[in-house]
Amino acid sequence: MNIIELNSSQFFLIAGPCVIESEEICYEVASTIKDISSELGIKYVFKASYRKANRSRLDSFTGIGDEKGLKILGDIKEKYQLPVTTDIHSANEAAIAAEYVDIIQIPAFLSRQTDILVAAAKTGKIVNIKKGQFLAPASMIFAANKVVESGNKNILLTDRGTMFGYGDLIVDYRGIVEMKKLGYPVVLDITHSLQQPNQAGGVAGGLPDMIETIAKAGIAVGTDGIFMETHPNPSKAKSDGANMLPLSRVRELLVKLKTIRSAINEL
Repeated sequence: MNIIELNSSQFFLIAGPCVIESEEICYEVASTIKDISSELGIKYVFKASYRKANRSRLDSFTGIGDEKGLKILGDIKEKYQLPVTTDIHSANEAAIAAEYVDIIQIPAFLSRQTDILVAAAKTGKIVNIKKGQFLAPASMIFAANKVVESGNKNILLTDRGTMFGYGDLIVDYRGIVEMKKLGYPVVLDITHSLQQPNQAGGVAGGLPDMIETIAKAGIAVGTDGIFMETHPNPSKAKSDGANMLPLSRVRELLVKLKTIRSAINEL
């Protein structure tokens, strides 16, 4: 976990645009958040998907091309000296992505897929498993065990909300505490937790005004890391813009979260 530099006094941050739309947007997000996180003493991991495979509609934007997207991730790692992460959607993507990233993310919908978990584990990279919206927190031990039994103990578990009825998600903060008991660092995804899938027209909606609320509560109960998607102009983002935090508001949020963590540490 040296990349994350896990410690009890400060949370780490995984953040970036949902998908790689252009080199310019990725560079703007990476450089802006690196400056903010360096100022605040928060360890930062840049995140962007080089390809989105789980879109609601056939005409939804999926990426600018695998090779081009992965190269941008590699360039950000080199140019800004940042660890980077991306998600994969099939077992054969694991080794390819591992050439460019430090953390391989397993999407929530695929958190039970044995072949993907095993392939990710065998890269030797940190494996961030997002909890399925359909899984109880304690059930994540089975996903984690597949990675451990494949020879890799470098695991993160990320909560991104649990399905509540149809087309909505809730965050049960007991889940953060429960997953921490499994012995792995736990991350709270504060933007996807507010997603409202498959709204009118087949485009996901969201509740971005609640991002700060979700994040504050997560820090208060002891999450090790915060995951969020951000964009210079969410209304023009090509994926998940409805639940993103504007890049201009990232610093304000992180300052508040750092203040809460400091207060908790003094209790």
